[in-house]
Amino acid sequence: MTRPNPLLSPSVLPHHLPPHSELEDDDYREAILEGMAEQLRELDAVATDASVPTVENVLEAWERSGQTLRRSMDAFWPVAAADTNDRRDAIRGELAPLLASHADTILLDRRLYDRLLALRARVEAGEVTPDEETAWLLHESVRAYERGGIALDDAGQARLREINAELATLAAEFNERAVAGRNAAAVHVTDRDRLAGLDDAEVDGARAAAQARGLDGWLVELVNTTVQPRLAVLQDRTLREELHRASVSRGLSGEHDTRDLVVRTARLRAEKAALLGHEHYAAYVASDGCAGSTEAVMQILTRVGPAAVRNARAEAQVLQERLQQVEPGAVLEPWDWPYVANLVRGERYSLDESLLRPYLELERVLHEGVFAAATALYGITFHEQPGLVGYTADARVLEVREPDGSVLGAVVLDPWTRPGKQGGAWMTSLVDQSHLLGHRPVVTNTCNLSRPAPGRPTLMSWDEVITLFHEFGHDLHGLLSDVRYPSRSGTATPQDFVEFPSQVNEIWAWDPQLLARYAVHHETGEPMPPEWIATLLEAREFDQGHEMTESYAAMLLDQAWHQTPLDRLPSSADEVEAFEQEALERAGMAFDLVPPRYRSTYFSHVFASGYAASYYSYMWSEVYDADTVAWFAANGGLTRETGERFRRELLARGGSLDVTEVYRRFRGQDPDVQHLLDRHGLA
Repeated sequence: MTRPNPLLSPSVLPHHLPPHSELEDDDYREAILEGMAEQLRELDAVATDASVPTVENVLEAWERSGQTLRRSMDAFWPVAAADTNDRRDAIRGELAPLLASHADTILLDRRLYDRLLALRARVEAGEVTPDEETAWLLHESVRAYERGGIALDDAGQARLREINAELATLAAEFNERAVAGRNAAAVHVTDRDRLAGLDDAEVDGARAAAQARGLDGWLVELVNTTVQPRLAVLQDRTLREELHRASVSRGLSGEHDTRDLVVRTARLRAEKAALLGHEHYAAYVASDGCAGSTEAVMQILTRVGPAAVRNARAEAQVLQERLQQVEPGAVLEPWDWPYVANLVRGERYSLDESLLRPYLELERVLHEGVFAAATALYGITFHEQPGLVGYTADARVLEVREPDGSVLGAVVLDPWTRPGKQGGAWMTSLVDQSHLLGHRPVVTNTCNLSRPAPGRPTLMSWDEVITLFHEFGHDLHGLLSDVRYPSRSGTATPQDFVEFPSQVNEIWAWDPQLLARYAVHHETGEPMPPEWIATLLEAREFDQGHEMTESYAAMLLDQAWHQTPLDRLPSSADEVEAFEQEALERAGMAFDLVPPRYRSTYFSHVFASGYAASYYSYMWSEVYDADTVAWFAANGGLTRETGERFRRELLARGGSLDVTEVYRRFRGQDPDVQHLLDRHGLA
């Protein structure tokens, strides 16, 4: 008898969790294919409905459609990104163009567009009076069709379909090569002495990583970014150089070369933008965001970026002098910067990165830091559910409850790196909150912490602590969503707004009261010395020139790829590195000691994810973030009163309303960019 596919019916598990433990890889493929066909049947019924258009038979019917597809995709994407294998990669590659074609079939269906226009006409005539949330959904639905190419002639629509399908295929291939390339770039060490600077837990983790691949010795695995965290503590300069060169050379040659994908992607996006009537792809993207235009984006990037480089050059002079004391005659190189900066930080502020790690144990940071902040602000609590299974053996499920004990939703935590996991850290939604569908939210929190040896605790760097708070800010945006329509739930906001709640949540990592709770030595139970906490806060702005330069260089690199006209873009893989260099020089961001946070060849945000032409979102969101932090500081900080206002007026709204108006209601004004400039000493 044929085994039923668990994804073809709603989950019976608590919180509608996907039944990952019951799924075989081909279940995802079958369910997604069936889900696409099912949704087209459902939307055909909407399109051919001869009755007078209403909210119920147009918008609500639309929002109810595609539940099998949504359920199946929400189950598949976490394993495809965080626990992939050859079969899952193949499924992802096969489905990418099919899903793009599916979206085009919907957005190029004139019948559906006409139903939306007819409903809008009834609203304008006063025959239908939608609530605020429904009115915004109607507005955004019409706009999606206009941005999706509904006005193109048949030839234009046919070409748009071809472009979108190929872009989806290229993105899937880029992701696959980037993950494989990062894994392949891990540095194998056979001499224990070369690892001097790493603590015992890190060394044990490196040995376990080597053993997992059948190697002797130790394996220093890479993270997604250019700068590798271990550079801050490794004393062996040649190993630091080897690690850095392994990082920056990813995607430049061999079987994991991504340069051809970068070129083809950029050229297709430029063609798509022209087809849709935009000057370039960056203009097309910015017009859908809070920024509104690339001119607005570049106004801030070109103001802040070169100023950050000036600060970085001044920092480099200090580091060069200190390096001379460590290694006379040595000239500062990119692989030296994190190490020497850590030395200077330790001397200037009596703070050493390696001394912090024993006080930053994952479980304590989670429960007494991340969760404690959420409880203080929103009253919600977190409860382990050992009987529930996540999408991988490493993942665990926690139920989230309201102050009155009622269930709010759930979060799935997946902290450790592994070979089948893409780099970086991210949040995804397994179940979107929706009053229409009666769904509570289920979100994931996925990181890439080094896996400790069996029985050892997971000790974190300070940057990793900040990342955990950041990603949990996304989780809170999803968990605290309080909207009717699933398509507008949680993080379904413009790209240049979505990072704002997560960036705001970072501030609680620095809260002195919380630090005293979560920064506790994992062996002795002693809290981090108060003077260390004081100096940690004092050193907060240290090395800001470097940090901002690498970030803004990546933002400008993204803009260069997507603001350049088609006839001036590279046409071959061999031109990629020269294009990068010229773009950075033109923007005043070329500083060899501080390479971009991502080079094009492993810039997955831009070439494999949803940040194409919008990596600037981190900067734009920080304008909102800095303004909001100033509001928290002026209104009591970490309290239920401030948290409830932020929750009610902003987080709960998701993308159900115009987010710029949502922010004005919360703050009483537009964000003031001066707070961002003050934060980074660029006033």
